[in-house]
Amino acid sequence: MTVLGVNVRNFGPLATPENLLGWARFAEDNGFGIAMISDHIAPTPDVNEIYPTPFYDPFATIAWLAGATTTLLLGTSVTVLPYRHPLLTARMAANIDRFSGGRFVLGVGVGWSEPEYAALGVPFAKRGRVTDEYLAAVTAAFTDDVVSHDGEFATYRDVHTGPRPQRLPVWVGGSAPAAIRRAVRFGAAWHPINAAPAWLRDVGVPALRKAADEQGRPVPALAPRLRARLGTRTQPGEGTVAQVAADIRELVDLGCDYVILDPNPDHPRDEKPLADDWKALAEIADHVR
Repeated sequence: MTVLGVNVRNFGPLATPENLLGWARFAEDNGFGIAMISDHIAPTPDVNEIYPTPFYDPFATIAWLAGATTTLLLGTSVTVLPYRHPLLTARMAANIDRFSGGRFVLGVGVGWSEPEYAALGVPFAKRGRVTDEYLAAVTAAFTDDVVSHDGEFATYRDVHTGPRPQRLPVWVGGSAPAAIRRAVRFGAAWHPINAAPAWLRDVGVPALRKAADEQGRPVPALAPRLRARLGTRTQPGEGTVAQVAADIRELVDLGCDYVILDPNPDHPRDEKPLADDWKALAEIADHVR
C-alpha cells in the first residue's frame, strides 16, 4: 500500500516553530505517513530567492518534531550531502533515528546552487564524486563500530561511530543517470523530485531497473515527490482535486511505496496561507484514498 507524505515548508515568513509543529500535527492527524524537510546551509541570493529566510535546519527541526509526534516518519528531502563532513551527517542522522524510535529517513542529493557550494568551500564541479564518496562513508558509519576512510575528499582513521541507528533508510534523490545509479548502489529508495508520472513510467523506472540489473542489486523502492497544488493546471500535480489525485494514482499504479505531496509554490510570491495548503492536501489525500 502506498504511503502518502507531505513536504514541509521550513523556510520563508510562515516558517515559525509554531507552524512547523502545526505541519507535523496536521500530517499525523490526517493520516499522512511521513513529513519531509528541505536543506540549505548558506542561502546565497539564488537560493534565498526561492527559499527565503528564515530557513530552519532540517536535522535540528526533525529532532525537535520527533519529540512532538508518535507515529509520523520524518525525513530530509533532501540533505545536500557534500555540505557536511560525512561523520557529522552520520552522527546526526543516527542520533535522530535513536531519539525518534526509528522514524527518521535520510534523503540525500547533490544540490544545485553553485554559489552556495562556493560559500561553503566545496567544489561544485565535483559534487557527484563527493556525494558518492560521502554516501559510502555515511553508510559505513551506520553499520560499523569503528570506521576508517581514505578518500579524495575525506580521510580519517579508527573513528568510533556509536550509537548505531535502529532503522535508518537512505533515499537517494535526483533523476539524472548518475543519480539513478547512485540510488541503486546506496539507496533503500529512489526519491526523484517533481518528475512527471509519465516520465517515471516510460523512462525513470526502466532506467532504475536496468541499473539494478547491471549492478546485480535489488531495485530500490520508489518514493517520488510530486507537486500537489490546486489551481490552474500547467504540469503534473496541479489542477483540480480530481486531476492531482489522478496523477497520484498513476504513481500508485506504478508501484510507488511512498508519494510525497509538495504544496510549496515555485516562487514565494505565490505562497498561500498554511490553512489553505493543509485543506488542499487533506482533500487530495481523501480523494486518493
